[in-house]
Amino acid sequence: MKLTSIRPIALVLARELFITGLLLLGVSFVVFIILYLSPGDPFSVLLEGQMPTESAREGIREAMGVQKAWYGQYLSWLVNMLQGDFGNSIRTGLPVLGEVLRVGLNTLVLTLGSLIVTLVIAVPIALHSARHGMTRLTWPFTIGSYIISALPVFWLGYIVIYFFTHKLGLFPMAFGFATGGKKWLYALLPVIVLGIGNGTISEVIRSLREEMARVLDEDYIRTARAKGASVMAHAFKEGLLIPVTEIVAAKIPFILGGAVIVEQVFNWPGMGRMAWQAAQDRDFPVIMGIAILAAVFVRLGSLFQSVVYVAVNPRASKE
Repeated sequence: MKLTSIRPIALVLARELFITGLLLLGVSFVVFIILYLSPGDPFSVLLEGQMPTESAREGIREAMGVQKAWYGQYLSWLVNMLQGDFGNSIRTGLPVLGEVLRVGLNTLVLTLGSLIVTLVIAVPIALHSARHGMTRLTWPFTIGSYIISALPVFWLGYIVIYFFTHKLGLFPMAFGFATGGKKWLYALLPVIVLGIGNGTISEVIRSLREEMARVLDEDYIRTARAKGASVMAHAFKEGLLIPVTEIVAAKIPFILGGAVIVEQVFNWPGMGRMAWQAAQDRDFPVIMGIAILAAVFVRLGSLFQSVVYVAVNPRASKE
């Protein structure tokens, strides 16, 4: 790869990383303020079965080195976070970073797998519709995708579990995260449910069909068609690659939101399930760690979109 083609991507990466740093700082501050102002006391969790008096809470704060003032607490957490220390869980006492990264990997598998399912279903339908219009083949698939996208993901999850587990007996261990060589088999149900029930299939079909149809009417595509060249090869970057990356980057927050529900339905040990438990336990360090990691996932999607766009059009790095 030539230096002239690497430089625009490097400029975009530097700019996006700087924005990411500011975004993570803002997310951490807002989440911390919300948690600080929320009712209840996280230290009461450690006093279950005892009288949670103010003196007992003060003793726990002093033992854990927690300051009273909110700004002191936030600055202490921020300094430690920049050094790679996200603190320890109030409930378990384990380091937050290790626990969040462990469940974050499971959520990443669920999210990326669902995106693959979405694209495998939506892209062929959209491309066929763009080239041939609404035919007898694409019409029922398009209508079906819109109907599935409108279904609540939790309802779809319970229906899939009931049908495949209780009726057919194909996935007897659908609940929980299996161990051993068949782990991937038991991950299929939550991945497929999130992939078809995240509301993205219909948007991918509609947006990609319109964008590809527009590109196919461009003059350079007509010229390529007249020369007998591959139309799809010429239309790939502008008609498929850029629109798909834009849609995926925009939909990652919604897919993560759907992953929270799917993880509860399938007992999937991911960030959503841990965040739910941490909210019930008022485990603020864990909630902060999950919020930061979720923001990182969202920014990675936006960063991937920017890199793809600049790789296709290097002049966009100057915009």
